[in-house]
Order: sequence, then C-alpha cells, then structure tokens
Amino acid sequence: MVSWEENVRKVVPYVAGEQPNKPGMIKLNTNECPYPPAPGVERLAAKMDCGAFRLYPDPDAAVLVDALAKYYHVKPEQVFVGVGSDDVLSMAFMTFFNGSKPILFPDVTYSFYDVWADLHRIPCRTCPLDEDWHIRPEDYRQPNGGVVFPNPNAPTGLLESLDTVEEILRANRDVVVIVDEAYVDFGGKSALPLVERYDNLLIVQTFSKSRAMAGLRIGFCIGSEKLIGYLNDVKFSFNSYTMNLPSQILGAEAVRDDAYFRAATAKIVATRERVKGELRELGFSFPDSKANFIFASHEVIPARQIFQALREADIYVRYWNKPRISEFLRITIGTDEQMDRLLSFLKDYVKRYW
Repeated sequence: MVSWEENVRKVVPYVAGEQPNKPGMIKLNTNECPYPPAPGVERLAAKMDCGAFRLYPDPDAAVLVDALAKYYHVKPEQVFVGVGSDDVLSMAFMTFFNGSKPILFPDVTYSFYDVWADLHRIPCRTCPLDEDWHIRPEDYRQPNGGVVFPNPNAPTGLLESLDTVEEILRANRDVVVIVDEAYVDFGGKSALPLVERYDNLLIVQTFSKSRAMAGLRIGFCIGSEKLIGYLNDVKFSFNSYTMNLPSQILGAEAVRDDAYFRAATAKIVATRERVKGELRELGFSFPDSKANFIFASHEVIPARQIFQALREADIYVRYWNKPRISEFLRITIGTDEQMDRLLSFLKDYVKRYW
C-alpha cells in the first residue's frame, strides 16, 4: 500500500532563535532592536481605522514602495517588498535560482540559505571563509547558478568592502548576485550604488533590526527594473496580498522619520563599541562586528559553559553546537542597562572560573 507521506516534501527546517517570555529576563539572542519604532509609528497605529481591515490591502504596497523609493533615491519600479526579508529572499531564490549549477554562499553564514535551497530544490555549494572569517572572492569565480551572501555577515558581524562585493559581481555577470544587508545600518556601507552598474545585483534589507519593527514583518529589496519585474511576476503567481495594511502604512511612516532612525542606530553602535572594550578586558575575543551583535569567544572558559550560566541568570544569548562556531556566543546589543547587567554577571563569572 502506498502511503500519502511518499508525496510529502520533506525538509530540515530553519531553527529560529529562542523566544523566552519570563518576567525580568534579558533577551539578547535574536538581534532585535532594544528601542521602540519611530514615534510617528505609535501615533499612526493608535488612530488607525480598523474598519479598513475588512478590505484587501493594496497588492502593490504602493505607499511603502513609494516611501522606500524616495528614501533610497531609486524608482518605485526598482523596489520590491515582502513579509520580512526572509520572504523576500525566499521569493528571490524561487525566481532567480532555477539553473542546474549550484548556487554559492559562505559556509558560516545565515543558516536559512541552505533551507531555502532544499525547499526549492536548488543545488548549492558553500565556500569556506578564511581564517579571519572573511569571504574569499576567488571562491566565487567557479561556475555557479547564483550567489548570495550577507554583508555584514551573520553570525560573525564582519563587513566586506565594496571592492570585494564588486569583485564578486564582475566575476558573475551571467547570474543573479544577492547581497543580504540585514545589518548594514549598524556601520556598514551599502552596495546600493552598484545597482546602477550591475543589472544582476539584488540588495535585500529589513525593518526587523535597525527600524525596530520585527513584529510587523517588513522586508524589501532594490535592484534593476528587470529584476524587480521578474520578482513581481512570481509574487503575483504565488500570493497577491502578501503584506497586510498596517505593515504598509506603519512601515512607510518609519521610513519618513530619518532623524529617529539615525539616532537609534547610533546609540546601538556606541553601546556595541563600549561593550567590545569591556569584553576584551574579560578575556573575550571576537571579529570586528559591524552589526548589532558581537560574535564572542573566551580565551579559556568554554562558550557552552558561559551560555548555560547566562541562561540560569535569565540572560538569553545565542549559542551554536556546530563545528567551527561551537566556541562562540552571539550577543545582541541591548540597552545600556541591559548590557551593564550582562557585563556585571560576566565579570563575576570570569573572576570565579578564570
């Protein structure tokens, strides 16, 4: 007898960061912004007409697309929005990576890439980072069906120069190259200026980190009109109404308040640099993160031991039990008060065990 399970698409799913919900806990494990969205977002949400929820949202998300186009000085036809950057990336995988050759991405990187490759039945190959955790551009000169990498990378937080990005683009004019810039607002330099010269370049960003709107699930990408046209063709063949009305309206409002956005990201960057100095004094080492997190390892004390101790203190960071990165903790940058509590705990802990 044939089982219906023989026709089920089986994949190994992405494992999201833990979402604890305890009184008094400090959550520093999923790279969320510690500050609220722009004040205008709260004001607009408070007076939103809930009667409009009975209607389908604008399938073109024009209010948000137009706001993003104006902010980034591109045409609306160059902007695509989705339900978080994960949705945008998955749609891009489905649209652009349909050849027989494997797509390429780093071996230490955002762990959703191989999940999407498996889900969409896309062959893939990883390229190892060098000893200093950087991409080696020469690895991306081999035949491939597309390239995707974050910049800054995750979980290392390291930023590649625009020269490196362009070197990869020059070697891959015949495939789509996706640069995932989820963390670029924390000290990185966007590859957006290269879109004018490379019609195969897609830049993906998110509202979940620097714009403090992870709960509304807003992501977008910018590329040539031809790339965005193909993405929209697939989107409208999949689900015309992917983004809800509140996300469209409140996302556009967040983009308009540039002063608040810059002040909030500057505060996170300043805290990150302060924490780096204090962690060094405690015996931690880490790549020079340009993201809103630090990828840290201690000279003597195993990362798993520190991770378990932090959990017992209701301070949640991220730990991987994977080769090469099993000795690292990823610590999201919180408010100064949250980071002071983390550092105070680590000072006492390191004094006892080191």
